[in-house]
Amino acid sequence: MPVESIFPRLEPLLPRVQKPIQYVGGELNSQVKDWDSAQVRWALMYPDAYEVGLPNQGVQILYEILNEREGTLAERTYSVWPDMEQVMRDNGIPQFTVDGHRPVAAFDVFGVSFSTELGYTNLLTALDLAGIPLEAADRTDEHPIVLAGGHAAFNPEPIADFLDAAVLGDGEEIALAITEVIREWKAEGAPGGRDELLLRLAASGGVYVPRFYDVTYLPDGRIQRVAPNRHGVPWRVAKHTVMDLDAWPYPKKPLVPLAETVHERFSVEIFRGCTRGCRFCQAGMITRPVRERSITTIGEMVETGLKESGFQEVGLLSLSSADHSEIGDVAKGLADQYEGTNTSLSLPSTRVDAFNITLANEFSRGGRRSGLTFAPEGGSERMRRVINKMVSEDDLIRTVTTAYENGWRQVKLYFMCGLPTEEDEDVLAIAGMAKRVIQAGRDATGRRDIRCTVSIGGFVPKPHTPFQWAAQCDHETVDRRLKALKDALRGDKEYGRAIGLRYHDGQPSVIEGLLSRGDRRVGKVIRAVWEDGGRFDGWTEHFSYERWTACAAKGLADEPVDLDWYTVREREEVEVLPWDHLDAGLDREWLWQDWQEAVDGTEVEDCRWTPCYDCGVCPTMGTEIQIGPTGRKLLPLNVV
Repeated sequence: MPVESIFPRLEPLLPRVQKPIQYVGGELNSQVKDWDSAQVRWALMYPDAYEVGLPNQGVQILYEILNEREGTLAERTYSVWPDMEQVMRDNGIPQFTVDGHRPVAAFDVFGVSFSTELGYTNLLTALDLAGIPLEAADRTDEHPIVLAGGHAAFNPEPIADFLDAAVLGDGEEIALAITEVIREWKAEGAPGGRDELLLRLAASGGVYVPRFYDVTYLPDGRIQRVAPNRHGVPWRVAKHTVMDLDAWPYPKKPLVPLAETVHERFSVEIFRGCTRGCRFCQAGMITRPVRERSITTIGEMVETGLKESGFQEVGLLSLSSADHSEIGDVAKGLADQYEGTNTSLSLPSTRVDAFNITLANEFSRGGRRSGLTFAPEGGSERMRRVINKMVSEDDLIRTVTTAYENGWRQVKLYFMCGLPTEEDEDVLAIAGMAKRVIQAGRDATGRRDIRCTVSIGGFVPKPHTPFQWAAQCDHETVDRRLKALKDALRGDKEYGRAIGLRYHDGQPSVIEGLLSRGDRRVGKVIRAVWEDGGRFDGWTEHFSYERWTACAAKGLADEPVDLDWYTVREREEVEVLPWDHLDAGLDREWLWQDWQEAVDGTEVEDCRWTPCYDCGVCPTMGTEIQIGPTGRKLLPLNVV
């Protein structure tokens, strides 16, 4: 049956809400395919507001790949703001896509990409507005498969009750494989209904279906075992790794937003994975091994993306972009290509030890010279050894001195507070480092207009990292240390005005910690928070720590666990962790050993340039590190 657009009902209501343009669709390069020509239909969601969700690379890539496939269509949906939610409830408007304004419940798959756990309550809002039962157990053959992906899906257990399935790792290939399974099942007349479809997806080994796994607990609250309850379902579900990024040069036609968004540029992912070994970094651990895009593919993607979008900025993205083995040639080639145009190039946060002034000058050749961002992460040398961030303060001073000498005036430094083994003096050391940065700039330039911004985030232990066993720092300690740091900076008349301080208080990090390392029992807390009005928990103005703590106390009242049990408690080596049956490729014994080395302050080299240190990814996943140099240049692009 054709599915009608709800836009005729929606349009008269739009004047009642703020930023109505985010709900109308029609962006450049968006697509609305014929409903009846598709056998498999995906609704893709980034569970945050349009301005945050539209630039998301993961959703854009899958949107384009799926729509390229004949017989498949994909449309997008985002979280609606509370004012729009109320209008929709008052007028019977369901959760809709922004492309065809079709009801999300009419699609075969409702795929949700989670980059942060604080979007979980937004998932429940979307499900409820769509008319899809919140609990997977209550859904029938008429409802779409609710599928989670993204970094937060590497531990989907807190939302297991709300999911039909989850996928770990890269989405390009598995999304098409899932599509074919659904197509075949539907062509056969949907035998066995929803349960049979999920069983087919799970039996492939590439899709995790929570309902096919039983969790049992010990009397003290720890997990005893996670075991399959269906024949043919694997004991462990492995992540997906796309090895040839050149074969997947997406997005080719980036979406151009109608409303202002957090990033308005064309982004090219120049490589995936990172082996720097920062112990706090989940992204670096779960995306191994390193896989570089070739210099020629990068050049072709930039040329195509700019032509198709009209963007004037290109961001070369990865977890550590300056580590690309041919980044110098990439920067020079692109700077040559677009010199004299309105196109500017940018790199995200740069490692101190990967920065060089030649590279920086290439990226600023187009005339835009913004501030430089570096991420020492830890304030003291000892702290940086613990987290394996092998950068000395002298390294940083030499780097920023060079930058100031070459015309830069602003430097941003990013740190974390609440790291394992951290003491008060480790955080106060940030003040000393910032002052040295200012003084280095003044000495190098003879000027007083040097600026340094210190930005601090709260540390959250994440699954599949060496710190997955660590106790999280309580928010009172984090806030006390940050206040002491603020006082140390503001009280210094010589440097205080030159140093900006931005930080988040410790309470949201505690809730993120609950959600990142939680198990299925946390689902009751999430639902209680949502029922109490919890929405957009990643936004300071919407987040309520009191709501979360009250709901945690209520939801876990009958369990031998509480909020502190999930957060500030250190785990033992033998404890079964909620995600142990989900395989990121990393050897558990290696992670534990690295945790012990962290406590000892032992550093580990980057295995790209040193012998393998047996993290387990390459042999487990049947993969290998892929790096250059290839010796190729950006040609055969046409010089502008």
